[in-house]
Amino acid sequence: MGNQEKPNTVQIIPLGGVGEVGKNMTVIRYNHQMIVVDAGLIMPEDEMLGIDTVIPDISFLRENKHQLMGIVLTHGHEDHIGALPYILDELNVPTYGTRLTIGLVKRKLRERRLKRKPKLHVISPRGEFKIGPFKIEFIKVSHSIPDAVALAIHTPVGVIVHTGDFKIDLTPIDGQVTDFYKFASLGEKGVLALMSDSTNAEKKGYTKSEKIVGKNIEAIFQETKGRIIIASFASNVHRLQQIIDAAKICKRKVSVMGRSMVNMVEVSQQLGYLKIPKGLLMDIDEVLRLPKEKVCVISTGSQGEPMSALSRIAAKGHRKIEIINDDTVIISAMAIPGNEKYVSKLIDHLLKLGANVVYGKAVDIHVSGHASEEDLKLMLTLVKPKFFIPVHGEYRMQMAHRGLALDIGMKKENIFVPENGNVIALSKQKGGIVNRVHAGSVLVDGLGVGDVSNIVLRDRKILSENGIIIAVISMDKKGQIVAGPDIVSRGFVYVKQSEELLDEIKEKSYQIIEQLKKEKVKDWSTIKTRMRNELDSFVYGKIKRNPMVIPMIIEV
Repeated sequence: MGNQEKPNTVQIIPLGGVGEVGKNMTVIRYNHQMIVVDAGLIMPEDEMLGIDTVIPDISFLRENKHQLMGIVLTHGHEDHIGALPYILDELNVPTYGTRLTIGLVKRKLRERRLKRKPKLHVISPRGEFKIGPFKIEFIKVSHSIPDAVALAIHTPVGVIVHTGDFKIDLTPIDGQVTDFYKFASLGEKGVLALMSDSTNAEKKGYTKSEKIVGKNIEAIFQETKGRIIIASFASNVHRLQQIIDAAKICKRKVSVMGRSMVNMVEVSQQLGYLKIPKGLLMDIDEVLRLPKEKVCVISTGSQGEPMSALSRIAAKGHRKIEIINDDTVIISAMAIPGNEKYVSKLIDHLLKLGANVVYGKAVDIHVSGHASEEDLKLMLTLVKPKFFIPVHGEYRMQMAHRGLALDIGMKKENIFVPENGNVIALSKQKGGIVNRVHAGSVLVDGLGVGDVSNIVLRDRKILSENGIIIAVISMDKKGQIVAGPDIVSRGFVYVKQSEELLDEIKEKSYQIIEQLKKEKVKDWSTIKTRMRNELDSFVYGKIKRNPMVIPMIIEV
């Protein structure tokens, strides 16, 4: 479905990033030619045991690969570029982005080792280029990573403006103010549709400037006498710059910990986005030999991720550094929804080890990279679109954004709140959700992409909660039991009192086999199924738990 196009219409098809924060991917299609905006991932939910990342299902792109002409990236965050290595492995199409964005993509692609050389194109933050029937202009915006852009996609039907992730920051760290004139100019000429970032649509007022954070971090540095360990998002290069500036003013040396942080510092320094004075950045071993008041460590782990550098320090599991009294740990980030419990545990562990922990809204050491209510209304007012599509947000955020569009006077029939897979068709006069294509999630587990199904996840959940029982039987070719049944269990019960239960399970297994012999059943598949079902019922009847039961027959 969704392959039919009417003449003089343009289609907008989100494959990810609506009804969720992450996994951003949108198709723009005209006359059987299409481009993709962004290709992001999302982190797995708690019940996705063993899964590393989740990426959009690209079945629709695969089926229409002859129509796909290019991928355009708005900025270098993982939820916008993280799926690229998996997609370019299969669909080797030209990819366009700004210098830092492409720099980060190159590093990701090196790790993945693609079959073919990728076609990567660097476009300036105010540059323009053509792909088939589309002329695309990059528009400079502020966000929590440098080189972020919005897109003006000129189609034969009209202009589609995609904001990417943005905030209104009148005093940005790099001095690159959002290109308000360009948005207003497009609005004056006429914009067919606006797709806008809904992340903070529920937050009142305006988003604060990143510059506020720098002043507060410097004040904490000035007051602190012991070592400073500061955790932030690795991708927030402007925040890293402000930490480095504060360290320089307070005559502290800086070391960087955590793989993603080291990678980001290397790439952004090489490309000139991060300016570190000579001699300020040192190896962790060298920094830790300095007097306490000279030490600053920048670390990953602001979200309490279990394997991050700061979490390992808090759990006394880091090879290089231990918390000592008078250490100050600054968490320069707000917990992403769902991570609150990890961050709370992290703070508790650090406090128990004697650290002074600075965190939370009260100290203003973090500001959002996304526009709040008034900023979003400003964007709508500047662009004046005929149609409006709130994207990049959970459903309630999209609906809050829809409410803002109604507040400024847009007609409700011209606002579409899509789900992943919806096909929005727009002509110059009218628009609507007309169809649906396949969209969903693909689970990445190690090197396996999409080979972990819901059945596998269900099995992992059973194993994690109830454990496993294996009944091993040795049989000869005539179906006679030569040895066993032997019972092996893991994650099920492991105490002395349970030996009696395991003996009962063994006895029950023997009874099942004896009954099968009386019935002259010799088919192994039937034997296994009967054993599994009857042992399932027996164990549940005894302890009201459902471990995974696996009968194993060995021919001797």
